[in-house]
Amino acid sequence: MTVASTGPGFSTTVEALRLREWQLGPGQPTLVMDQFSAEDFHLVVDDRADVHVSSKDGRFYLGWFPLGRPGTNGEGWKIAVTRTAKVRGYHVSFDTEMLADIVAVAVARVLETSRRL
Repeated sequence: MTVASTGPGFSTTVEALRLREWQLGPGQPTLVMDQFSAEDFHLVVDDRADVHVSSKDGRFYLGWFPLGRPGTNGEGWKIAVTRTAKVRGYHVSFDTEMLADIVAVAVARVLETSRRL
């Protein structure tokens, strides 16, 4: 199929565009949550059905807010690692429509960088 240009620009074919189907929507949050063990983490589900996971030492936090985190503009996931006396901590957020697959990869990488003392 050729698409004809009606003015300035170019013409191409659908095949040349290599159209793809992309996964959309939040996916399965269990891909994220299944990475945490009761041995090392606390899990709390609050009255809004938001899920909060923290490490037993309190330095790691993950929040999942299916309907959006209160006081934000659609924040659906929050990952935070608190600072030490010498090194700054960090945090990252994803919106409510972020694929759980991507959040799971980010969480896995954060967990891989931790070690028991």
